[in-house]
Amino acid sequence: MSEMEKARALAAPDDGAPTIFDKIIRKEIPANILYEDDTALAFRDINPVAPTHFLVIPKVRDGLTQLSKAEERHEALLGHLFFVANAVAKQEGLANGFRVVVNDGKDGCQTVFHLHLHVIGGRQMGWPPG
Repeated sequence: MSEMEKARALAAPDDGAPTIFDKIIRKEIPANILYEDDTALAFRDINPVAPTHFLVIPKVRDGLTQLSKAEERHEALLGHLFFVANAVAKQEGLANGFRVVVNDGKDGCQTVFHLHLHVIGGRQMGWPPG
């Protein structure tokens, strides 16, 4: 089964229901948290694709289940998520570079409909990515 087929099979519907990330935010399930403030949370991915792989998520979805649903009111939050991604990447020693990935929707292989940034590094990335 290809990665795309696996992602599609695992994807929950984008129906606004609580996600695994909501449970992590509420501390109902454990996560290796790297950063937390009032609006964002960063934690290690449980299925890393590189030596360093963490996620950055908004703590309140506010309709932001995926990037394509972003509205003007989300502008500051989106900037903050990228700021947190950079700060945690530095904290994790990714001085030689890293990649930020946002999977959007079914064709983008999004499996959790709670906007999240994948930050991956610690090795040379290839191109093209997908």
